[in-house]
Amino acid sequence: TQELVQKGHTVTVISSKPEKQKDIEALDATAAIGSLEDVGFLTTTFTGADGVYCMIPPNNYFDQNLNLLAYYQRIANNYAQAVQQSGVKRVVYLSSIGAHLEKGSGIILGHHKGEGIMSNLSDVAITFMRPVAFYYNLYGYVGMIKTQGVIAANYGADDKDVWVSPIDIAAAIAEELETPLVGCKVRYVASDECTGNETANILGAAIGKPDLKWIIIPSEQMQSGLEALGMNPNIAAGLVEMYAGVHSGIFLEDYYHNRPTIMGKVKMTDFAKEFAAAF
Repeated sequence: TQELVQKGHTVTVISSKPEKQKDIEALDATAAIGSLEDVGFLTTTFTGADGVYCMIPPNNYFDQNLNLLAYYQRIANNYAQAVQQSGVKRVVYLSSIGAHLEKGSGIILGHHKGEGIMSNLSDVAITFMRPVAFYYNLYGYVGMIKTQGVIAANYGADDKDVWVSPIDIAAAIAEELETPLVGCKVRYVASDECTGNETANILGAAIGKPDLKWIIIPSEQMQSGLEALGMNPNIAAGLVEMYAGVHSGIFLEDYYHNRPTIMGKVKMTDFAKEFAAAF
């Protein structure tokens, strides 16, 4: 929003929270307060726009009644209806690495379904943004590092993983919204590539624990650990399956075939400073 406004574009930002209106307007953008569950609201808000950026907001993985796949499909269908009814011709849609997979991707299957729904739109140019793992997912290991002195998951160690900052995703989205396009394209966004051990070394150095290790644990142990924290068992299983795909390599295959020619600016060493401050 900041970048597009600075370049002279008129930007409307959707939020479900009325209290966000002043923050949006502070960016010199227009606030549209409403729900993504309301197709009429979306259609009205989209009408007249040169392009729209569609994102499915994260949900509460500890909600025992949440059907995550159904949620992704419902919001994607709402976006598709609103785009078609409003006549918008340019869309940038936030998907994810792993969205190329029809199975074995765990919670990312929702993004695969979402891409399928949006790609059925006629006479609309769409960029599917596929960011890699978000740096801030690593905050989930803070408690474990403090109590157990390690990072433990069913992937990591010598596995190569790819990380991204929301700052770099935002820059790529702004660029796509300003770029003419015919048809559909996929764009991966990444900031840095590190093994689990390299990640642990960088984070450990930043927090004063230079011997920090990233160890791999069985998927069953990962599943029981997430459930013990109170996570929805189906979503926990989806996370475990996703990480198992990272460990086996299938999750990153398409990324390596379509690697970004230019990586983002925010590196793991930059994020480590934020991690240390939070730690």
